[in-house]
Amino acid sequence: MLVRKKESASVLREDAHGGSGGRRLYATERDMACSAFSAMTYGFLPAGAAFDWHKHEGIEEIMLVLKGRGTVEDREGKYGYAEGDLFIYPAGVEHRIENTGDVEDEFVFIRVRV
Repeated sequence: MLVRKKESASVLREDAHGGSGGRRLYATERDMACSAFSAMTYGFLPAGAAFDWHKHEGIEEIMLVLKGRGTVEDREGKYGYAEGDLFIYPAGVEHRIENTGDVEDEFVFIRVRV
């Protein structure tokens, strides 16, 4: 059966990572038959803000940059991001995302259990 979610504008925006940015939760494990799927969110990060150091235990996170420029960082290095870039954070790896531009950045995050 096809599941249709509400239009994106009607999905409520909530704080993410202590209020440093925001997100809209598009799908959770309740929406999928796949037991490995955890969540899909649309993330927002204001200019100059950061999703500070965090990790997802038992969850791999895929990040697609839709709008903006900035840096992503893990304990091994710092990397620039731009529109169209894709990053995969392995489960349990601490990472940080910083908007170094002057507009609000936008992302899609997909989380998968390992």
